[in-house]
Amino acid sequence: MKTEVLKSIKETEAKSKSTITAAESAAEQTLANAKLEADNLIAKAETIAEDYKKQRLLDARNVATAKHAAIVTQGKADADHLINAGSKKLPQATSLFVERFKEKLHVSA
Repeated sequence: MKTEVLKSIKETEAKSKSTITAAESAAEQTLANAKLEADNLIAKAETIAEDYKKQRLLDARNVATAKHAAIVTQGKADADHLINAGSKKLPQATSLFVERFKEKLHVSA
């Protein structure tokens, strides 16, 4: 009887150790899976952030290019306008210059 009780206790202890070992193994596996999932989430978040950064830089570059083109176009239009306005006044400016030059010649002579 004592032998049977001792044997039963030893079997129960073995089962308990086996259950504890299995639980510890399951806990380690769960922890490893959680760490792997966390690493995957971090990598995914970094990829998303990098893609977002690239898109924002591309958008900013496109806006800057459009503004640059608009400024250049406006500058060329302003320059053409000034050239046209100056060309229309060129005969008057030439006449005025010649008159002033003649006046200087007459004063010196």
